[in-house]
Amino acid sequence: MSTNGSSLACEGMYSKLMDDEDEYDNLNRRPDVRLSAHPVSPVMVIPKPSGPGPYRLVAFCLAALCAVLLISIIAVTAHYKNKTQSDVEGKSEMQQQDVNTSALTASISKLQQEKAQLQREKDELLAKLATKMTTKAPSVIKPVTKAPIVCPMDWHLFSNSCYFISRTTRDWPESQSYCQSKGAHLAIIHTAEEQTFLWNLLPRGHWNAFWFGITDEHTEDHFWEVGEPNNHIDEDCGYIVKTEVLERVPIRSWYDAPCSMYWRFICEKEMGAGASTATPH
Repeated sequence: MSTNGSSLACEGMYSKLMDDEDEYDNLNRRPDVRLSAHPVSPVMVIPKPSGPGPYRLVAFCLAALCAVLLISIIAVTAHYKNKTQSDVEGKSEMQQQDVNTSALTASISKLQQEKAQLQREKDELLAKLATKMTTKAPSVIKPVTKAPIVCPMDWHLFSNSCYFISRTTRDWPESQSYCQSKGAHLAIIHTAEEQTFLWNLLPRGHWNAFWFGITDEHTEDHFWEVGEPNNHIDEDCGYIVKTEVLERVPIRSWYDAPCSMYWRFICEKEMGAGASTATPH
């Protein structure tokens, strides 16, 4: 039932009721209508409406109006209550967002401060490093380079020594003196490679002999020929022999002989440290 329909219905019934009462009053007030104990003529008397019917309808309409008003009030109240609750929740949410925004702003500010502090520390470290590099020049390790060994003319290089093969003959002491005059000494042979190198420099002949700097008193092995040194007739000085016999080998070419014999000789000039000489006894 709508509010407008109920109101119109009740107003219509109320108006009808009021019209009935007015009509009844008008009939009672007419002068030509009298009530007598003895009826003179037949007169129609309109009875006053009796019974609770119209009043109940009015009461029902009033109750309906009250119910409608109550429902409307409840609806309006609920609407405003929901709206108020929504406003409160929205306000609370906005406040929470404000709190979150404030916390985020504080975090950003703290991070910016930490970044600035780190940047200052970085700048300080770079400044210290630059100062240290300026005040203390880094030590430069220069590679040690050795100058190439250059032997004098007619001298032959092997390892760190230069060797000279003479064309004239001298005895062992004179050969040693000549080598010393050139800043050298009679060759002292230590390895098979050195022995082979020098033997290849010697010319072949019937009996080409060359003094070198080892005596049989100091060296009794190495590259002696079989049966040598035999120290026959004070043969204290050593020499190298190279003949035309191709079967001879460098490592079996040493002999001993008296130091007074005249042979060609081999000088050795050591171009590095550790130079040594040998003298016959």
